[in-house]
Amino acid sequence: MNKKFFIENFKTLFYALLIAIFIRSIFVQPFYIPSSSMEPNLLVGDRLFVTKFSYGYSKHSMPFSPPIFNGRIFSKIPKRGDIIVFKTPADNRTDYIKRLIGLPGDSIQFIDGIIYINENQILKTIVSKEDILYCGKSKIKVMTFKEKLPNGKEYMASYRKDFSFQNSDKFFVPKKHYFFLGDNRDCSKDSRFLSEVGYVHEDNLVGKAQIMFFSSNSRIGSVFKFWKWNEIMRFKRFFKKIR
Repeated sequence: MNKKFFIENFKTLFYALLIAIFIRSIFVQPFYIPSSSMEPNLLVGDRLFVTKFSYGYSKHSMPFSPPIFNGRIFSKIPKRGDIIVFKTPADNRTDYIKRLIGLPGDSIQFIDGIIYINENQILKTIVSKEDILYCGKSKIKVMTFKEKLPNGKEYMASYRKDFSFQNSDKFFVPKKHYFFLGDNRDCSKDSRFLSEVGYVHEDNLVGKAQIMFFSSNSRIGSVFKFWKWNEIMRFKRFFKKIR
């Protein structure tokens, strides 16, 4: 009796685990925002659903990236401006989330703090000159702009007032690679830093950030402190489409 009970429960847990792995690998994966590199659009404590099918599948679509096949299957080309989760080229293990700026064959350059794609300037419109964002545990003063990419995609991006990534050599995006930036431009390890992130191979793409389903301010306290939910919970960010 006890043996049969144990076997039946083991089967139930085993099948439930297989179903969870299947859903996480093929359809959607929850993702937690651990850093301030995508402020003002994504905040520490945001929880997102990332769709795996958006760009097809590679070994990195699976938990622990098992080497069961090479390349991508059912591959689809990402759109410029998408917010994407990818495995960092440095270790092929750590998940990063950034905005796609450069496609294969593009040239990217910063001149006087303005981004140029294929020598065409990205349009920037000032939104605020006096914003405060986080950079790690520190607060920084920033200017926030609305940027518009060549395909018409618009989003908010912020630059420090006291220091900003002003000028760079040209970045030439290789074939089958992509160039990513954080929206919190002066508090982001991204493709500008070739030794740490650099160009991201298409096989490293995990999925597209689609919906924010939950958000809490962990700097104030734990979600288990229900008596402080009016301060901790960001209810206006629940079930918000990511742009």
